[in-house]
Amino acid sequence: MRKVYPFLIFLISLACSKDPAPSAPVPLFSIPKNFPQPDYPVAQKPVTEAGFALGKQLFYDGILSRDSTIACGECHRQYYAFTHHMHDLSHGIENRTGLRNSLALQNLAWQKHYMWDGAVENLDLQAIVPITHPDEMDDTMENVVKKLQRTKGYPPLFKAAYGTEDITADRTLHALTQFMLTLVSANSRYDKYVRKEGETLSADELEGMKLFESKGCKSCHAGELFTDGSFRNNGLPKFERTKVVYVNGKPMLQVVIDEGRYNVTKQESDRFKFKVPSLRNIAESLPYTHDGRFTKLQEMLDHYASGVQDTPNLDPLLKQNGRLGISMTADEKRKIIAFLNTLTDTEFLKDQRFAEPAGFPVR
Repeated sequence: MRKVYPFLIFLISLACSKDPAPSAPVPLFSIPKNFPQPDYPVAQKPVTEAGFALGKQLFYDGILSRDSTIACGECHRQYYAFTHHMHDLSHGIENRTGLRNSLALQNLAWQKHYMWDGAVENLDLQAIVPITHPDEMDDTMENVVKKLQRTKGYPPLFKAAYGTEDITADRTLHALTQFMLTLVSANSRYDKYVRKEGETLSADELEGMKLFESKGCKSCHAGELFTDGSFRNNGLPKFERTKVVYVNGKPMLQVVIDEGRYNVTKQESDRFKFKVPSLRNIAESLPYTHDGRFTKLQEMLDHYASGVQDTPNLDPLLKQNGRLGISMTADEKRKIIAFLNTLTDTEFLKDQRFAEPAGFPVR
């Protein structure tokens, strides 16, 4: 069995008393100086080193899927801000295709709703959805637990994290939460600039930041998280898809239209509304929108400038003074993109604490 090493980083000091004392370990979860207080009760449910290690192993292990081929990390790859890079729609077991593009996994402790339609409001329960969804992992929590119990490697990891070798659904989900909570992205050039940590922005980047605010982008992509967490209709044309759906385990063809938040609330006012995604690491987390229809930031801005459709429930911000969308010149788009590029957190995207472990599986 592969030994699982702790993931905190320590500086090694020499024995000589004249040398400086070792630095404090890098915390697994901390609140960035420019961030608000998190919504998840981290103080009551702290991230432990052993819990993080277990959660990381589970996150990258296909054992959570029915045929043991699809791990969480398959659709959430670190270097692309934990998205399914260049897949417009995410793929699951047996190459099944869903209806949506994977959202980036970052700064989850500051979210109140999860997934594009906000169907889950508790991070500890979020993983149930992909595990049980027929287009993703197509398993049951009961079966996942049984598979984990039959391994040699996981019982010791559960004991280290929770005191006994008992493997339960609650512990499995909570361990995944502990790993996901640590995925905090807050060290982009923009962050270092606003925190006055010696970073400077170019004239185009600074002008782009001003345009980002004056054009109303910040109304939805608000605050240091670059999202207000709301659900909005941004005027995308309806997109019908013919896809295989599974009814009682049997495949059948259906024409499907994703109606977003309406699928959860059944309120007409929520039809075709989707969660406002964070713009952090946006340059690396393409494609864009809930169905991945745009592959470039330029295309996304072109949509807001001239592609917005007057659909039911269109966000009022995109229909003002008798005009649809947001007026932007080519030069203004260029500068806004320059600013958006400053939101890339290379340290987060390359942090080895979050990388897929070598030597899989631990079974």
